[in-house]
Amino acid sequence: MSKNLTLSCEFFPPKTDKGVANLRRVREALIPLAPEFYSVTFGAGGSTQDNTMEAVLEIQQQQPTTGIDAAPHLSCVGSSADRLREMLDIYQQNGIHRIVALRGDLPSGMRDPGDFRYASELVEFIRRETGDYFDIEVAAYPEVHPQAQTAEFDLDNFKRKVDAGANSAITQYFYNIDAYRFFLDRCTQKGIDIPIIPGIMPINNFAQLARFSASCGAEIPRWLRKRLEEFYDDTESMKAFSLDFLTEFTRQLIELDVPGLHFYTMNKTEPTLTICQRLNLIKP
Repeated sequence: MSKNLTLSCEFFPPKTDKGVANLRRVREALIPLAPEFYSVTFGAGGSTQDNTMEAVLEIQQQQPTTGIDAAPHLSCVGSSADRLREMLDIYQQNGIHRIVALRGDLPSGMRDPGDFRYASELVEFIRRETGDYFDIEVAAYPEVHPQAQTAEFDLDNFKRKVDAGANSAITQYFYNIDAYRFFLDRCTQKGIDIPIIPGIMPINNFAQLARFSASCGAEIPRWLRKRLEEFYDDTESMKAFSLDFLTEFTRQLIELDVPGLHFYTMNKTEPTLTICQRLNLIKP
């Protein structure tokens, strides 16, 4: 393991008291990973912004004890400059220094994108308003954004975010190592030199994963899809296989000397904790 390898974990904001209590348990259980930050997602059109902020502020309040920073997601589509300015001010007042800046999606039925249309414009806005105060993470798509006209067009969009002031990027999840390697090569050719951290998605429910992958453009390799389909409703066997696959997948990523690993936890401790235990990523 590279001593420079960083870990981070992503959560979605809970909507119920039971969900809040569960997320607290999950965060507590993942502390031994010594992640650099916990990020919290932001719903379409800012639909979960209050829940996101509550979760983020609670994480940040515990930072002096845990050493784990909070990193709120911030999406610009469907929002206004005034609202974003207000949220950035709140985050600054609470000592939060990291933002995951995304374009986001319009909620169903909403047509007005707001004051911004692209994540690069959001990054520019944050830099204009706050200077270098925030470390800004942006999204990267090794298998191409589903709405991009071409792979080259998508790469140009990514470079615009980098040129606007992004510090690093987190990828959409993928299950094909070559997609990530080739993407890194193309970024180098474009003069993109920020850290590009692979996102790792657990496989807890294949039907759910297949639906989500179809919408976000993440490919499930045919061999993996066929293997997962074999389990039908044998959930335990599927989870055991998935853990083995993701452990080996993560090991191969580490061998590529990646700068970090970002786990999409789905507000669960498994398989993130088990993968990290197996790969000796838990720091003493």
